[in-house]
Amino acid sequence: MNIAIVSIFPEMFEAISRYGVSGRAISRNEVNVRCFNPRDYTEDRHRTVDERPYGGGPGMVMMPEPLEKALAGATDWLDSFTQRQGERRAIKVVYLSPQGEKLKQQKVNEWADCGSDFVFIAGRYEGIDERFVELFVDCEISIGDYVLSGGELAVMVVIDAIVRLLPGVLGDENSAREDSFMQGLLDCPHYTRPTDYRGRGVPKVLLSGDHAKIAQWRFEQAVERTRRRRPDLLVKKSETGGEGWDERLAQYMRGLKIK
Repeated sequence: MNIAIVSIFPEMFEAISRYGVSGRAISRNEVNVRCFNPRDYTEDRHRTVDERPYGGGPGMVMMPEPLEKALAGATDWLDSFTQRQGERRAIKVVYLSPQGEKLKQQKVNEWADCGSDFVFIAGRYEGIDERFVELFVDCEISIGDYVLSGGELAVMVVIDAIVRLLPGVLGDENSAREDSFMQGLLDCPHYTRPTDYRGRGVPKVLLSGDHAKIAQWRFEQAVERTRRRRPDLLVKKSETGGEGWDERLAQYMRGLKIK
């Protein structure tokens, strides 16, 4: 997968390019990432990328022209990169914004499997000119109902969520499949050494060596944790039916007399 980022703070992305799972994937050329700074596509000596909003109001708005030129540089890089590999890939342009669709694991799974490359737009100030969004953005995404100083952190969240699902990135692919939200439930509790910590022991079933009982315990714990902390997820699973409400979960919930 190839990822281009449009941001006026490219240095921030060392957090994903040099560290952790995403850093390893990039160092092994499993993922290619490059930043494009709109300031590099300006023509005035101040490298201006923002202006006051029409109609008045506080703050500044990112101008469309530098963003468009940076986006063109990003798509040219993606096209040339994939051509060298002997293939042409679709490109999705994603703008991280509080006004966007809230990111869910289903969307992350879809993007990890779609075979496309990505351009992520990180806005700043009061946002970006709406005409740029209308003309060039395929998808507007929010990582939650709150506001950050800029889109860079949100872009890093999305990239990390996608990259960790790509084949070969994680040492154990079961690790990703068993995460919270992957099956529509929160994750179960986890324990490691020592077996006694401040008077608290490890559940005996985890020490039993009985893998069937351990799997059942983890399933039940995941359901109970979801029921206590995020009951909305169980409601959603029950409403989707089919693959979203597997028989084992349905039987367990019926045993608890909970719809």
